[in-house]
Amino acid sequence: MSDKKKNQIMSHPVTRRDMLKTMATGSAAGFFGMALPGALGGAPFSALPLAPKRPNIVFILSDNCRPDFMGFTVHPFIKTPAIDGLAAQGVSFDNAFCTTSLCSPSRASFLTGDYAHTHGVLNNHMPWTGQRKMFLERLKQAGYDTGFVGKFHMPGNGLPDLPFLDTFVSFDIKENQGQYFDCPLIVDGKPEASRKEYLIEELTDRAIDFIGQDHENPFCLYLSYKTAHFPFLPPKDLAGIYANEKVDLPPGADSWLGRTNGNVFEGTMVGSLDALYRRYGEAITGMDREIGRLIKKIDSSPLADNTVVIYASDNGYMWGEHRIIGINWHYEESIRIPFVVRCPWLIPDPGTRRSQMMLNIDLAPTVLEMAGVPVPADVDGQSAVPILRDGGTPGRSAWFYEYYKYFPENVPTMQGVRTRTRMYVEFEKGMRPQLFDLVRDPGEHVNLFGTAEGDRLVPGLKAMMKDLKAGKRL
Repeated sequence: MSDKKKNQIMSHPVTRRDMLKTMATGSAAGFFGMALPGALGGAPFSALPLAPKRPNIVFILSDNCRPDFMGFTVHPFIKTPAIDGLAAQGVSFDNAFCTTSLCSPSRASFLTGDYAHTHGVLNNHMPWTGQRKMFLERLKQAGYDTGFVGKFHMPGNGLPDLPFLDTFVSFDIKENQGQYFDCPLIVDGKPEASRKEYLIEELTDRAIDFIGQDHENPFCLYLSYKTAHFPFLPPKDLAGIYANEKVDLPPGADSWLGRTNGNVFEGTMVGSLDALYRRYGEAITGMDREIGRLIKKIDSSPLADNTVVIYASDNGYMWGEHRIIGINWHYEESIRIPFVVRCPWLIPDPGTRRSQMMLNIDLAPTVLEMAGVPVPADVDGQSAVPILRDGGTPGRSAWFYEYYKYFPENVPTMQGVRTRTRMYVEFEKGMRPQLFDLVRDPGEHVNLFGTAEGDRLVPGLKAMMKDLKAGKRL
């Protein structure tokens, strides 16, 4: 890689020293099944800043970004110094998951704190139902200024009317998916041309505009990027920065897997898997640079000591594991997501990593508790504030997974239960149930269903699945 390209990647508010310190604490093993590194020497609890009564909250959501494609999780070549910096200054979750590995349902789960069967957005063709409140609406009712910038992706007849948003910048082109270059916007209900050629840069500018307003109230910004959705297009100045990097595809995958059965609708049949993998990494690095710009805006202002910053992704992505490209399935590479929280007054041990299971449905109750807003008793998720405050706090023991078939994806409806050590899934039709021991078989290659061990475990797992779907917390 040229020095010019390296400098482009490293031009973030996070210093080289910060990034190297963060990466040095990571495990050299792969992300799945990795050991937990030690803390970075955070301040003792008594030395933490006082918690503000009404903090500002910035949530950043990426698209299809795997947690092991980050610098701080020690990817072989992808650089993410801004996200690394958030992890060094906050807490990252090694076991964070989406409860439906599909864009629209997962995004609705982030916004509501509910499973898909509760909020009603079951697939990528369903519009926002409004049957459950977004946490942004609850914050608005509590006196917050609220902003949504970026990909909404619950397509209907255009974007929904969300009167509780003070700023709503999005797009409805391509079923709310948008496009990386020259994407027309809808700003507070009116069409408007993008001021920047590259969509991710434009969204960051709009987010900075919102943060820079003269807010008399605390604010909450929901910033939703398109990166890294297919076709994985980076900004032009970063295109090709990883062209010479060696790609180690998963066992069983090959460069032309994208042109085989079952992978057509993802669009990844165009070009070799190696080239697409590199471009995916370039797009993530481009997004990270924009996250760095946003953090610089926050940290160079009086906002820094009173602002929570959270980063996550709507789902993971499979790069040939199980000979699948894309999302839609219950496998670990598809359901695992990055989840990083920077909250100086709440976290006594910045730079550490939590092993408790964190879900997309946990964002809403976590944010509400941080803001001092009552968390509805019937929300499916759980606040992570106790875990952020004390890494020894027990987490959940299991959660409910669901996916609903829709055209044109050739993936069946399924439901299952994920515990700390096992994944059990039942399919509506066409496939026999699957049960994996994630300790002995982290790659999920050996289906225990129908074995003596499986026969012993399945009744208990089925009972857990039924309880979780009915609203019980385990």
